[in-house]
Amino acid sequence: MAIATDTKANNIVDEQIQREVIAELRWEPRIQANEIGVAVKDGIVTLTGYVDSYVKRWAAEEAAHRVRGVKAVANEIEIKLSSNETRSDADIAAAAVRALELDASLNIDKLDVTVSKGWVTLKGEVEWQYQKEDVERVVHRLAGVRGVTDLIAVRPGPTQSDLKRRIEEALVRSAKLDAQRIAVEVEVTKVSLKGMVRSWAEREEAERAAWSAPGVTAVENRIIVSA
Repeated sequence: MAIATDTKANNIVDEQIQREVIAELRWEPRIQANEIGVAVKDGIVTLTGYVDSYVKRWAAEEAAHRVRGVKAVANEIEIKLSSNETRSDADIAAAAVRALELDASLNIDKLDVTVSKGWVTLKGEVEWQYQKEDVERVVHRLAGVRGVTDLIAVRPGPTQSDLKRRIEEALVRSAKLDAQRIAVEVEVTKVSLKGMVRSWAEREEAERAAWSAPGVTAVENRIIVSA
């Protein structure tokens, strides 16, 4: 009887999460919610459907992650381009280079862009995590892009103790977080975050703070979202 009760309770929670994800998708101006299907099992959201750009696929995933109680998102949305939106790989590569050259925070000489069947692969080296994110942000907005693989490396920076201190200070400064609920561990340039927060948005904010520290090359986010 207890198992049946627990299953029923989990189903109710999943149904609530599903309703809220659908509402968040309708709230997101970059997408049309009726293009996307939403299924939830044990707090894991699966998105399905077809959209006409990588931006919409990415925006739908972001919207789902913003909902309280979501543990993970499986993004199975497919991109279908209309005939007039289809671009050659050469056109996409040229457009990517031009767009990156216009971004003052980036050094295009240290970046490599490869395009195959509309899928862009990024390689190279940057000094800060925000620059790595900038490159992907610039590229995934281009017409004709079906997906992005970001293999850009972040150049190592300060010592472990200094890195840990900087991240802890950033967590304390954030108005969105209760820093006392989050533990930071640093091994060389890899950061591990542990603890418990109230929403996926808080979990993401903690990870964002860790990635913002100079020289961080990996963040393992073990923070748990309490239901």
